[in-house]
Amino acid sequence: MGLLVQRFKDQSVQTTLSILQHVFDSYHPRDFEVELWDGTRWPPEARQFRRFTWQIKNPSALKSVLTSPSELTLGECYVSGAFDFAGDIHAIFPVADYLLNRNWTLKGKFYLAKALLSLPSNSRNHEVKDRPALNGNLHSKQRDRQAIHYHYDVSNDFYSLFLDPKMVYSCGYFEHPQDDLETAQIHKLDYICRKLRLKPGERLLDIGCGWGGLIIHAAKKYGVHATGVTLSSQQLELARQRIRDAGLSSQCEVKLLDYRELTGAEEYDKLVSVGMVEHVGESKLPEYFSQAFRLLRTGGVFLNHGIGKSGTREAPHQPAFTDVYVFPDGELVPIHTTLNAAENAGFEIRDVENLREHYTLTLHHWISRLESHANEARLLVDETRYRIWRLYLAGSAYYFRTGRLSLYQTLLNKSNKGMSGLPLTRDDWYGAENQET
Repeated sequence: MGLLVQRFKDQSVQTTLSILQHVFDSYHPRDFEVELWDGTRWPPEARQFRRFTWQIKNPSALKSVLTSPSELTLGECYVSGAFDFAGDIHAIFPVADYLLNRNWTLKGKFYLAKALLSLPSNSRNHEVKDRPALNGNLHSKQRDRQAIHYHYDVSNDFYSLFLDPKMVYSCGYFEHPQDDLETAQIHKLDYICRKLRLKPGERLLDIGCGWGGLIIHAAKKYGVHATGVTLSSQQLELARQRIRDAGLSSQCEVKLLDYRELTGAEEYDKLVSVGMVEHVGESKLPEYFSQAFRLLRTGGVFLNHGIGKSGTREAPHQPAFTDVYVFPDGELVPIHTTLNAAENAGFEIRDVENLREHYTLTLHHWISRLESHANEARLLVDETRYRIWRLYLAGSAYYFRTGRLSLYQTLLNKSNKGMSGLPLTRDDWYGAENQET
């Protein structure tokens, strides 16, 4: 019996190597190595520097991916430990693209199907136990709280491992690619404040304020009275502590509140929302912008900062990895969809800027910092959650770099009978005298 088992294992190794050679026969230059579960290695092409090693822990995982290729299946194989990657994780995504988009000939399909049939099947080898289950109607207040809790209440200490000291969880603003993360985030906070043209004594509302970095900066440097709202209890606790530590309790407050529950009309001189619109949902964008329009005084401006997907990308046929394991119920829409909803709510669109490259740079900092604190991250969360975040951050960097995702800052005006109250140029946004020192 032992000899039969060993023979079957050896055959699985040889079949897997044959499948890999068949699958990657047109992938050049192949700059990665494959290591199988028994230690067998398939080296990179001759004279190619090895960027990473793809470790396949069992043959059933490869069978699942090639039988029904999808971003979700690939991600689950990594998160469960059925696959692993040693080396530059950024280099795996072109390989994944190749696997997911390869067009097979009929002869190639037949060969692959026949070879895969001989490999063992066991879907439980790549099951992920951390899959969130949300209850209630999509984008209802109750369900949105669950989604936010899943993503943001992981652990403040966990987020501090890869974010900057101000805990700004959105793209920085890089004057030079070599800028460090902290500098880029300070530049971003100040850039937003300059776009809003904040003045002392003004009332600022931050919808989705995170850990309070922006409202603290705006109050300290620009003298505004700032209110932030969040649905994350852990963000609320730390933001309030930071406000107290900064001596800004008379100027800043943070509320655990859904933006739809804010009352009053024309309560604020300026509005800002950074990285929150992605959670709103396409069907709720009219309500989101109508609520912002109601809260903003006439003549005020609203800066909406959010990720948008490329308008040329086809709608996915199934959920992506991040839809399931990172941002449940999150929805990314093209910029024209967002702008249409804003205009229909009554806003005038004054400026749209794409900061896509800035997000690529930011994400490279985040993934590098997370990987350098891998052991601490595993202690704070667990191996599964660490792998989810590692894959999500690296994958997002690839999507921004290739233009599938963009980051838009949109400045919206609630004009007074056509009078915007805005200057004719953007000189005050870029003036050197306004830069953070």
